[in-house]
Amino acid sequence: MQSPFDVLRVDTDAEEAEIERAYRERVKEAHPDQGGSVEEFQAVRTAYERIKAGYVEDGRPPDSSPAPDPDPDPDPGAESEPPGDAPRGEPERAYSEVTYLNYDVLADFGWETDDEDLFEKAGDAGLDDDDYGRFAVEPGESLLEAAEADGYAWPFACRGGACANCAIKLVDGELSMPSSHVLPSDLMERGIRLSCNGMPITDELKVLFNVKHMPELGDLLLPPDPFEKAYPND
Repeated sequence: MQSPFDVLRVDTDAEEAEIERAYRERVKEAHPDQGGSVEEFQAVRTAYERIKAGYVEDGRPPDSSPAPDPDPDPDPGAESEPPGDAPRGEPERAYSEVTYLNYDVLADFGWETDDEDLFEKAGDAGLDDDDYGRFAVEPGESLLEAAEADGYAWPFACRGGACANCAIKLVDGELSMPSSHVLPSDLMERGIRLSCNGMPITDELKVLFNVKHMPELGDLLLPPDPFEKAYPND
């Protein structure tokens, strides 16, 4: 099996910045419209994820030292937390509720992305469910996956954080995203995130989806057709 370093064409001791640059170059080369294929693109994405997860060249995990022995003399009177449970007083969050609004409808109503009462106005406008509504995101689920699970056809292309086709704008709440992504810092500061690998870390979110049509995202888009055919919605 080809090494993920070979797939990205970097040395095994490459710095993180070099790996990120190589990943962005390789996903563009692997795109079907550039002479590649969906399979090649997925191989590049997998290679990058393996390196980020700590892959080393001989296949061993980065830290193969044995786990420390448990406390040989635990306090018999002390209460222990059940493994995997949330700490007492901090119940595990069951899901996040996302209120969404289609960026495309803003122009129809003369709304702006920074209107303080944007979502209140959207709620009163009688919009279709495809343009405005709510859905739940389960723990460990990305925003895009949750939208698709509820039957919504949100835009996407690579599904691997290498383009901005699936971008959303956060109006309220926050998403957890990998440290490496295609979005520059100025767009991140303006609340732009990727729905394909963004997972909610707050109980409630308000998001504008379909913001790929914002002019500043034009250079970060990929043609979606080959990938949409490779990932049909159920």
